[in-house]
Amino acid sequence: MTASPDLAPADRAEAGAPPAPPLPSATLGGERRGTAEQVALLLFIVVPFLALLAAVPLAWGWGVSWLDLTLMVVFYFLGVHGVTIGFHRHFTHRSFKAKRPMRVALAIAGSFAAEGPVVRWVADHRRHHKHSDAEGDPHSPWRYGETVPALVKGLFWAHLGWMFDREQTPQHVYAPDLVKDADVRRVSRQFALWTTVSLLLPPLLGGLLTWSWQGALSAFFWGSLVRIALIHHVTWSINSICHAAGRQPFLSRDRSGNVWWLAILSCGESWHNLHHADPTCARHGVDRWQLDSSARLISWFEKAGWVYDVRWPKQSRIDAKRAIPGGEDTDSGANRKENHQGSAAPNTA
Repeated sequence: MTASPDLAPADRAEAGAPPAPPLPSATLGGERRGTAEQVALLLFIVVPFLALLAAVPLAWGWGVSWLDLTLMVVFYFLGVHGVTIGFHRHFTHRSFKAKRPMRVALAIAGSFAAEGPVVRWVADHRRHHKHSDAEGDPHSPWRYGETVPALVKGLFWAHLGWMFDREQTPQHVYAPDLVKDADVRRVSRQFALWTTVSLLLPPLLGGLLTWSWQGALSAFFWGSLVRIALIHHVTWSINSICHAAGRQPFLSRDRSGNVWWLAILSCGESWHNLHHADPTCARHGVDRWQLDSSARLISWFEKAGWVYDVRWPKQSRIDAKRAIPGGEDTDSGANRKENHQGSAAPNTA
């Protein structure tokens, strides 16, 4: 099977027509994940999650310092924006072009989220868009059917179970452009290095700023372990929750939905219905009050000259993709009429 790395916008579904019933996922004959990698993956999921579970009683009993919170927040949004702007909107969907130093910086920042090498991440996500909620989708929550037990099982699969599938997406098929890109390939192969840097920087800063081992350990707990767990489960929720719940104001050929309460933590990714209706759009939250910090940062990078040829949404295109012409996503409060033409910056909230 072959597939172009260029992902066309999702086909418009017939207005009012129910989504086609999904099919079980299929393997694609990619590389197989080894046992050592499976064990490492399990540790990277379980250890931060255990820290996340311990965070509440620890914060309640002993408290958490402002330094720890600051390190956790700063490194959280650095990693998440690296994924949303870099891995997702730039490398996967080509929503904008970036100069070489910016491309490398985005690849490294996304690696700080510890979600896998950039080339593998992109290949999985392009495969997801090609087969969204249908046969071949690596992480559809509708994989097992539509009954409540099947959906519960499917949500677990979409959230994290799919990552333990030994069959991997063939990178040469879904990301041949990145396989040929020397800079991106190098960062992808250095994933373990950048993950280690991501884990060690918070305790290094915590130890230096408090000049104590206790400060370093506390910063490691909050700024490394808890932060990684939060990043994982928020971004994985886009695969699971945003394909099983949420409003669908736009026409798409899958079950992607807008989940407003994830918007801030996901840096705009949870406006997922518009994204699947128009995957190459650089802005996902297109209605008033739909916070999309990733789009805001892209607009700043554009003004600085670091990125260019940004695919901002045009109002005519947005209106053409609405399930109800002239309608709005009532979760967002309104449908603002704006004229996004050419490379005009987005009006993000």
